[in-house]
Amino acid sequence: MPEDERLQAIKHLLFNYVRSPSFCHIRDPHAVIVLANEIMRVVDGRNCVWLKWDEHREKLVKSAVGCWIPFDDLRDFLNGMPGPVLITTDVTQRIRAFEDEDYFSYPKEELQPGCLAIHEREKANGTELPAVIGLSRDHVEREEERLRNEQRQQYEQWREKDRTAREQRLLSGADCKWTQLAKSPDWHCRTNGRLYRLSPTKEKMWNLYRANSVDSPNGSLIGKYQRRGDASKAVAQVAYQPDQL
Repeated sequence: MPEDERLQAIKHLLFNYVRSPSFCHIRDPHAVIVLANEIMRVVDGRNCVWLKWDEHREKLVKSAVGCWIPFDDLRDFLNGMPGPVLITTDVTQRIRAFEDEDYFSYPKEELQPGCLAIHEREKANGTELPAVIGLSRDHVEREEERLRNEQRQQYEQWREKDRTAREQRLLSGADCKWTQLAKSPDWHCRTNGRLYRLSPTKEKMWNLYRANSVDSPNGSLIGKYQRRGDASKAVAQVAYQPDQL
């Protein structure tokens, strides 16, 4: 590929990348890896290992990665394009190589039935394979977003369940790790039956107190710490010393 064409191709990749209105997409490590691989492929030009594959064949196959397109149908369409004859092994291994280059793109088995249903329906309607791949990719992207949202919700539910359990331990008088009650800026923990409170300061540090109860005023000041981990170390040291309170 001539140098000016490579430059235009890289510009096109970058414009497409930043076109998304989502900052999450722009900062997503997976998206960055995909972009880097695309740029390196443009810079390197046509591959020198997969000799049966020109850029048009590779572009089509790469778009089918993760979409569960039947290999035989993909092979037949590719053989209708200019280039040496491909067998099914050529297609399956080229897709595998693309999957290995971008290790986030492995097809998700739970999406296979939906992709195959789209393929069979559109094939029966006479839809051209690139259009079928486009529909399948749209389906995969929507389903992956749905799965991510479900995983995020499950994680939030787990966090809330864990927070509630720690709060109940704290209020019941049992030993517990640092726990924040409701929207309080303070954190409490109980070690060896003794209650401690961490209160943030204006200097973005933490005051550590020995407390009588979660709703009582601050008790004896133990010390001021930069990190909560430092306060935890202090608690571990004083919790088993003779009680001076």
